[in-house]
Amino acid sequence: MAKLYTRRGDAGETGLLGPDRVPKDDPRVEAMGAVDELNAVIGLVLAVQKEKRIRDLLLKIQDDLFTVGAELAIAPASGEAKVPRITQAHVARLEEGIEALDVGEIREFVIPRGSESLARLHWARTVARRAERRVVALSKREGLNPDLLRYMNRLSSLLYQMAVWRQKQERKRAEHPSYRG
Repeated sequence: MAKLYTRRGDAGETGLLGPDRVPKDDPRVEAMGAVDELNAVIGLVLAVQKEKRIRDLLLKIQDDLFTVGAELAIAPASGEAKVPRITQAHVARLEEGIEALDVGEIREFVIPRGSESLARLHWARTVARRAERRVVALSKREGLNPDLLRYMNRLSSLLYQMAVWRQKQERKRAEHPSYRG
């Protein structure tokens, strides 16, 4: 039986893609961990989300987050390792998702409450914002792909848009039980 542990991280270091090892609290590892956590929370959103357009976007986002993680895991000394990269096309897909979920003008603070599905979207939004902050902090130390920074910014905006859109849908259903939107 293969062991899932190597003991190589027992001294508080972890490996990146390439030969480098860094402390487990290194900003790069912090960013990778926040992105990984976001992917897990999106999995929880998907477990209860029934809205097809949101599900389809979130499934693509989960795939993208593996690309984000791989890009973040490139050791600075490894140069241009051959891993997939976030591109403008990834950013454009998020922008299209934001535009497709019309919420009109928002004139009030949005309180994260409602159904379990809605609460999980808000949770994903907050985790996405933290992941974005970790990626931005890393970018200040080391140059990162500008499309990666744009992607993380749009992702937190899209999750906010999804949550507001779902909240409005739930409110309409509560006010008009025959509403099917």
